[in-house]
Amino acid sequence: MSSLTGLFGDTQDASLGILMSALAGVAAALAVALTLTVYFRMAYRSWRDVLRHGLAALAAAALFAFVAYDMHHAAAAYLGLNPSKPAVEFEIRMPSETLAAVSDTQIELHTDRNQTLALVDGVSDLADGQALLRGVAALNYRTADRVLVVNLPGKGTYEFRLRLPAEPHRTEQFGPWHLADRITSPLAGRVAPQDSYAIRYRVF
Repeated sequence: MSSLTGLFGDTQDASLGILMSALAGVAAALAVALTLTVYFRMAYRSWRDVLRHGLAALAAAALFAFVAYDMHHAAAAYLGLNPSKPAVEFEIRMPSETLAAVSDTQIELHTDRNQTLALVDGVSDLADGQALLRGVAALNYRTADRVLVVNLPGKGTYEFRLRLPAEPHRTEQFGPWHLADRITSPLAGRVAPQDSYAIRYRVF
């Protein structure tokens, strides 16, 4: 799913972040080297000198550890992996007639903290006259109140509550299918019964 990297930042920005982190790492390494060189070349070291240079070495080591941590996260962002902000990949099953105008489809993730657009990743037709709409939405906040809202112009609005904890664990497989929690559509009653609208998802 090559389009997923758009959720986690532009490639050029990520490359710049890695470069800046690398430069900071070089600076931290030089600081540690200079501190140790000055310390070991001093012929006379009082207890104040030892304390002063010890604190300087400790600060340099802490800076070096921070840079290593920062480079790890910059590299993860560059690869499209951000462990601090998971995302949900979903598949929504609907009648093919409902998804005739998929180019106009807008999917939003509503929470008690924010509203954000989801990325539509494609549609495939199923053998039973239904279609499968795939997409991805970033989980930016810790909350258990998440509703995926699918807006189809001229067709209606379909709401699916995501049954996830505030801090969901990543899963390799999709969960079970869940029926739509709310449908607002003038066509829903005569196009297909409510059990034709369902969602399943996984966190990664």
